[in-house]
Amino acid sequence: MGMGWAPLLVGLFGAFANVAFAEERFSFEKAEMGLPVRVTLYASDEKVASAAVDAAFARIEVLNAIFTDYDSDSELCRLSDTSGGGRAVRVSPELWHVLEYARRLSQRSNGAFDMSIGPVVNLWRTARRKKALPSPERLKEALARSGYDGMRLDGEHQTVELTKPRMRLDAGGIAKGYAMEEALLVLKKNGFPRAMVEGGGDIALGDAPTGQVGWSVEIIALDAEGAPAPVRLRLSNCFVSTSGDLYQRLEIAGKRYSHIVDPRTGIGLTDHSLVTVIAARGMEADALSKVVAVLGTEAGFPLIDETPGAACRVVRAPDGTVDVRQSSRWERLVEVSK
Repeated sequence: MGMGWAPLLVGLFGAFANVAFAEERFSFEKAEMGLPVRVTLYASDEKVASAAVDAAFARIEVLNAIFTDYDSDSELCRLSDTSGGGRAVRVSPELWHVLEYARRLSQRSNGAFDMSIGPVVNLWRTARRKKALPSPERLKEALARSGYDGMRLDGEHQTVELTKPRMRLDAGGIAKGYAMEEALLVLKKNGFPRAMVEGGGDIALGDAPTGQVGWSVEIIALDAEGAPAPVRLRLSNCFVSTSGDLYQRLEIAGKRYSHIVDPRTGIGLTDHSLVTVIAARGMEADALSKVVAVLGTEAGFPLIDETPGAACRVVRAPDGTVDVRQSSRWERLVEVSK
């Protein structure tokens, strides 16, 4: 009789366990880094999930306090304040991690990505606010204070010296992707691998939801006549970044200037484009989307192809005519996601 009840009891326990631990989809949203950040995850208990999400948001707040250039007391701004002083400054592991990657990318892209472009970025922020282009004289002066060759990094001591006077670092093209990646890592460490973190054009994706091939991610459409419809992919364990002039731009005499600036010329991009990069790391996807936007596909796609796991799609309409191009791995990603 005991032997007969055992399978039944195991079966009942399994049924109750499935009910008790069945995972539900929860979403949380909070303003971080100057934009709404949404966390979606699967969990069996909302209270426990909420605590993990709070930890993820707290991590983003810590990183924002390091990388923002809107707060004069941030670590990034305090480092900028030492420029030209002949002093090497020891920086936090987070800032070092991003600066080291940024320098390598600056070298790989021949300056198409450059975190020292802060003086020029500030000019374009003022230009968008006043709806007037920066003067050539002020652009020339701002460019003279920029240049990644003025960032001296010492890996042995984890120090940074900014050699040019009045340099200003800008992490706007890399920090958000890094923060989304770090938030996802917090969720995973707290036992929630099936999670997604979205902030603006940057998305961090963990394990696929149970029973699905991946998270449903929509690649937005360019706001140009004849542009292709939004593309929907199913992705997991990767990072997606989309950059362009869809929301942040300056229009003068019918010409659009993107908030993305070419660090080599100091001019906002004018090709009216959206660049989407999928990569294995958050800051990699974020930064590479800016590189391809600046370089274009002919020079930019080789950098994508030499980056393991990376793929890119570019939609442009520089003269009103829509042009769509994809890197070598993009089609394979699309096929896998269907």
